[in-house]
Amino acid sequence: MDIRQLHYFCTIVQEGQITRAAKKLHMAQPPLSQQLKQLEQELGVTLLERNGRSLELTEAGKLLYKRAQHLLTQLEETKQEVKETGEGLRGVLAIGSVKTCFSHLPDKIRQFRELYPDVSFQLREGDTFFVSELLRNREVELAIVRLPLNTQEFSMISLPKERYVAVVPQQWEKRLSSKDSISMKELQHFPLLLLHRINGVGQFEMVINECKRHGFYPKIVCDCPDAAMLLALVDAGVGVTLVPKSTLNTLPTKNTLTVEINDSALLSESAVIWLKDRYLSKSARFLLQTFDPEIGIIIS
Repeated sequence: MDIRQLHYFCTIVQEGQITRAAKKLHMAQPPLSQQLKQLEQELGVTLLERNGRSLELTEAGKLLYKRAQHLLTQLEETKQEVKETGEGLRGVLAIGSVKTCFSHLPDKIRQFRELYPDVSFQLREGDTFFVSELLRNREVELAIVRLPLNTQEFSMISLPKERYVAVVPQQWEKRLSSKDSISMKELQHFPLLLLHRINGVGQFEMVINECKRHGFYPKIVCDCPDAAMLLALVDAGVGVTLVPKSTLNTLPTKNTLTVEINDSALLSESAVIWLKDRYLSKSARFLLQTFDPEIGIIIS
């Protein structure tokens, strides 16, 4: 069993068919089938079983696929680390970001680009659950997320805490007791549009708990993981949303009022995260230093 065979095996699993895998690998189907047969003979087990037109992993196949993915990832990381040794910074740095956290990133990228102009960026967007999955799958190296998050498998740099604000349709101005601030009690009279993760506990639950603390359950007319969609609904006069204040730096709206919440304990916490005990490229390490100059001592 060698690295080439493991690469072939993983490609077959990912494509679900030997024909598609052969096409992706730019090779003929018979030699690929022969490589799979040799691998099964060497191990003395069946790795894949045919189910109609597709192939399915056996229990032995599932174990090998998991271990093979880990080995192939380690190999790529080792190649990248060796290649970077003695080279200047270049290549592509992939970063995931929650849309409501994105305001933390543009200035850091500008600072970084002034020092390392040969590095380009690939940005992926989603809610905290989605971008943390991108990180686990090694589709991005760094991610900026809203907490709470189970950070057991991640290292992190905490970002400044910030208050939530209420964003209200401009045409509802006369319904407000003040144009500058609003109380949590007053929010019970408005339909609310709340951020809600695809999976897991986050801002949605925090807002509901804060409403309960003030003695009411909110009238929620829409929940959504996309802040831009919620703000568009506010703009159209559908309801009121609560978002971290910095969200409005990158997602401005025309027909809304931004109102401080004067009696709320709601604070938004965000962080830059990366996988523990995994190789980080020079580019990723140097970008982290724009958030915390001391971080290089920890991760070098």
